[in-house]
Amino acid sequence: MGLATFKGGVHPYDGKKLSENQPIEVLMPKGELVYPMSQHIGAPAVPLVQKGDPVLVGQKIGEAGGFISANVICSVSGTVKGIEKRRTAGGDMVECVIVENDGEYRTIAGMGEERDPSSLSSKEILEIIKEAGITGLGGAGFPTHVKLAPKEPDKIDFVIVNGAECEPYLTSDYRVMLEEGEKVVQGLKVILQLFPKAQGVIGIEDNKPEAIRHMEELVQNESRIRVQPLKTKYPQGGERTLIYAVTGRKINSSMLPADAGCIVDNVDTVAAIYMAVCRKTPLLRRIVTVTGDAIAQPKNFSVLLGTSYEELAEAAGGFKQEPEKLISGGPMMGQALFDLQIPVAKTSSALTCLSKDQVAAMAPTACIRCGRCVTVCPGRIVPQKLMQAAERRDLEEFVRLDGMECCECGCCAYICPARRPLTQAFKEMRKAVAASRRKG
Repeated sequence: MGLATFKGGVHPYDGKKLSENQPIEVLMPKGELVYPMSQHIGAPAVPLVQKGDPVLVGQKIGEAGGFISANVICSVSGTVKGIEKRRTAGGDMVECVIVENDGEYRTIAGMGEERDPSSLSSKEILEIIKEAGITGLGGAGFPTHVKLAPKEPDKIDFVIVNGAECEPYLTSDYRVMLEEGEKVVQGLKVILQLFPKAQGVIGIEDNKPEAIRHMEELVQNESRIRVQPLKTKYPQGGERTLIYAVTGRKINSSMLPADAGCIVDNVDTVAAIYMAVCRKTPLLRRIVTVTGDAIAQPKNFSVLLGTSYEELAEAAGGFKQEPEKLISGGPMMGQALFDLQIPVAKTSSALTCLSKDQVAAMAPTACIRCGRCVTVCPGRIVPQKLMQAAERRDLEEFVRLDGMECCECGCCAYICPARRPLTQAFKEMRKAVAASRRKG
């Protein structure tokens, strides 16, 4: 089967050799655990505990605060130290439940018990996923129980598991496929129970041949599941580009994947669905890559939610040289950090530590109208014209030029020889447009 892909995109240095051969290590936290009530798209969760309350592993400590929201589950046993605002990777001060870990890891009753998913109705499966606090673990954090409940489930004919992992430096999804591939396949079979007319497709970039081979072996006897090799190109793992590569269908900013008959979930999300539905274990941990040329021992960790990024860096041997740039996530779509005193959340995929900040080292100059940004844009828009609208803060013109179709992938800023901050400007404009629409 040929390689599926999309038009546009770039080929940045991928940095994956630093950590791709590092098996997942379990990292147990040393200090307090910090659980943000906002670690998903949508309304913040509402704390269910108070200072001084005892808590157990698997206990719900934050309840979804609306339809688009997600529960927050405690990953240790111990005592609630307080509820206060703490900074998260996005830079915001967010209400958090602070738990003192007692080191005993006592669990709620029944956690870890096996359960037969074939005995469950669709409604029961969705309720289990909701109670488990599962969100998209690819970075966006959309509540999974909402994604898996489209208005017309009978029209879903593709469930796509995103194993592309096109973001440079990240290897956590790759390790999940190699080490926990059975969970991914079983989790996908649970999702396919919800959509009896759908085919399951596991999309993997061709720079991961071992993962492709392993997953193909696991699904060789599964009539409804296949592996789709993808051309290695950024942003192949973006939702729109992945859907186009696998199905040839196009979606825009006003559509959901379900409108194109598709459901898309990250590989680790699908593994988490297996754990919740088949093993009665809510979302307690994330697989996180700690990498970059400034870190002593790049590794992949299974880390409990709420653990400090500082503990991640220490577990990877600390810094071999002082990093100029720290990123939560990868260099294309990650968020720059100025402090490691932030908690690992559901949307945390990596800690990337770079010895040089190449972006800051190059001051932007005037646009030379080379058109490179147009050729690489997967959204087929014109970044040069969008930047003119952004510089004038002309929201109406930005929308007219299809600025809301920008997926904020960073391809235009990466390829721009003038080093103009295109993606950053478009992010701000998209936020401004969304805010104006909410007002009016």
